[in-house]
Amino acid sequence: MTKLSVNLNKIALLRNSRGRDFPNVVEFANKFIDLGVNGITVHPRPDERHIAAKDAVDLAALLATNQDVEFNVEGYPSEDFLKLVENSKPDQCTLVPDSVDQLTSDHGWDFTLHGGFLNEVISRIKGADIRAAVFLDPDIEQVIRASQAGADRIELHTEAYASSFYTARHKAVFRQFETAAIEAQKLGLGVNAGHDLDLNNLPKFLQIGGILEVSIGHALTVECIEQGMKSVVPQYLAICNN
Repeated sequence: MTKLSVNLNKIALLRNSRGRDFPNVVEFANKFIDLGVNGITVHPRPDERHIAAKDAVDLAALLATNQDVEFNVEGYPSEDFLKLVENSKPDQCTLVPDSVDQLTSDHGWDFTLHGGFLNEVISRIKGADIRAAVFLDPDIEQVIRASQAGADRIELHTEAYASSFYTARHKAVFRQFETAAIEAQKLGLGVNAGHDLDLNNLPKFLQIGGILEVSIGHALTVECIEQGMKSVVPQYLAICNN
């Protein structure tokens, strides 16, 4: 079974657009939990344009009382971010190579450039008894380096998979992800996935065996607007359970 972790960034973005606490992020986390999701993900950025540091703290307090739902905090490992992670104590911290002004996550880590830095960060996160995951493109060399750095998991950056889904090159792109996932599992790494996954392309992706978690926010939020939460979340859970 693959766990479904819902990313609440877009809920926070809607809240911030009106300058008041509506929609409330914690209330929506509870709504998703009541519908059976397995995890909650947030990606706080320095400008707090959606999720704020306070949201991470509030959600940590909520999920500390619910052992069935994991909390995943993802983002660029600045000192402020790492202190937030250490204080909020999520189940998992996913390291993402975002620049300060980046619109959204659009590439995985390159250990050739950042290996020393990542080794230290991964060690620090694991020292706080938090699972360490790194955001990667489906590149075998990077998968190997993540294993050598001591990461517990990788999160495959699935934008290329999603953008190729209705094209002639999809089969080849899918094979890249499958190969990377298989190699990671051989090395003892857990495999998560996220970015632009949706109700249409997720079933095919999960034909790759052993995907432990998918983190989905943007598409799921849009689908909830179109179809309603009580319709959309069960569809995702059925896909993940199959």
